[in-house]
Amino acid sequence: MHSLTAGTKDFAYSPQSLSPFLPTIMSKQLKQLTREEVAKHNKPDDLWIIVDAKVYDLSRFKSLHPGGIAALLDDEVAGQDATEAFFGLHRIEVLEKPQYQRLQIGVIEGETSTYRPLVAGELSKVPHAEPTWLSDGYFSPYYSENHRQFQKAVRKFMDEYISPDAQAREEDGKKPDQSVLDKMAEVNLHAMRMGPGKHLQGRTLMGGIVKPEEFDYFHELIITQEFARCGARGYGDGLLGGKVIGLPPVINFGSEELKARVVPDVLAAKKFICLAISEAQAGSDVMGLQTTAVKTEDGKHWIINGSKKWITNGVFADYFTVGCKTEDGFTVILVERGPGVETRQIKTSYSTTAGTAFITFDNVRVPVGNTLGEEGGGIFVILSNFNHERWVMCCASARSQRAIVEECLKWATQRKAFGKPLTSLAVVRSKLAGMIEKAESTQNWLENITYQMCNMTYKQQASKLAGQIAFLKSYSTSCAQETARDAVQVFGGRGVTKTGMGRFIEHYHRTVPFDSLLGGTEDVLADLGVRQALRAMPADARL
Repeated sequence: MHSLTAGTKDFAYSPQSLSPFLPTIMSKQLKQLTREEVAKHNKPDDLWIIVDAKVYDLSRFKSLHPGGIAALLDDEVAGQDATEAFFGLHRIEVLEKPQYQRLQIGVIEGETSTYRPLVAGELSKVPHAEPTWLSDGYFSPYYSENHRQFQKAVRKFMDEYISPDAQAREEDGKKPDQSVLDKMAEVNLHAMRMGPGKHLQGRTLMGGIVKPEEFDYFHELIITQEFARCGARGYGDGLLGGKVIGLPPVINFGSEELKARVVPDVLAAKKFICLAISEAQAGSDVMGLQTTAVKTEDGKHWIINGSKKWITNGVFADYFTVGCKTEDGFTVILVERGPGVETRQIKTSYSTTAGTAFITFDNVRVPVGNTLGEEGGGIFVILSNFNHERWVMCCASARSQRAIVEECLKWATQRKAFGKPLTSLAVVRSKLAGMIEKAESTQNWLENITYQMCNMTYKQQASKLAGQIAFLKSYSTSCAQETARDAVQVFGGRGVTKTGMGRFIEHYHRTVPFDSLLGGTEDVLADLGVRQALRAMPADARL
């Protein structure tokens, strides 16, 4: 998970705590040193070590070392090559931090560094860290050269802008920085996340790499999967996840006047929108909703009363795509933030950066022109949205699993137990095998469905892919939870520690159950898939 480096906190002190001796260290020039020379500096007041062919003077740092002075004075560390010991305890990005780079005084003569973090936009060389279409020597019938160029640009953008903000916001719980959202708007990423369609017409996509009429679901898949690499689950939803599911009903079912007023500002990240369907009394049971919308006597407005729960982006949303019970049945209405609308933060297992909210509507007055689709036809509006919503979740789930595979392969290779790497243990290799199988099977099923989407009309997708996508969503999140559990076992105590080597494993294990609930629980979706299959059973089928 090489891009997950910005903002890491491996130690519990700040760079400022090093200030008393930084000027002295910075004044030294890097020297060409021999291992014999380094070995002479193995005393408390004269302490050097070697990490990856680089020589560090820890003489004044030793009292600040979070592992204590004794760890540095060990006979296998002080004055010695501590590379193996270092990488058994710390992530490689620690060496890239300015406060630790200043401790370097030289390099070992005739030797070069072996390890380095990947730079922005690079592909990982770790087996199975990338989907096969991005791996050397593999082929795919699904992706064109344009897709490859597009992926390269999106990854560079993600590494430079998204990942640093993701880690910072996971720490403070605030919504994604507006400067990042504005950068996304500049290249029309907000619009592209809505998938192919007329809303892309006239826009310059990712600097002109892809034309609006050529943008397909594989381009969208690339965006979602590259964003998933940031390894910050709450931030992933905070990055306008509510727009991805809340704006399509407006685009597809809103009046021309409503679309002209709402859509441009949302796609420019000047205004925010969310999908408000779930309630405390009804989650997956859409028809069991209790929020009501009643028309005024003149028939010009709706009066909405009720509440919604677990609404992504609801805390900072300006617009709410709300499912309501009306006289004609179930109707979807766009509500603008105003009198009678109140939102409160819900603390979930992932960070508050997602803006998950409890929303109450108290006699909220909404123009009838804000109705999305026909009155009483809300179930069609919502069901038409579910396929795309669940497919997006599958894209993210597949890529997130792959990132955990990469973390585990790196750790199992470098970590030693009982004098041998973890990979020498059959039980660990068995867990790695299971993770890889799940990641690869999920991605391959996803790409097959995506290909169908590219070659079907919207109506065909609704009839033929609802069951397939429901199955895939149930399967992918089930696999993800098994992968999270096994990853914790591979990392041991570090897998439940929020900082250091296993911090991305801890985060994934803590937040992945949320994915199994969004868009319908695993059991509900699996049953939906079966019911869809039963509807297509031929009447004359017999054993």
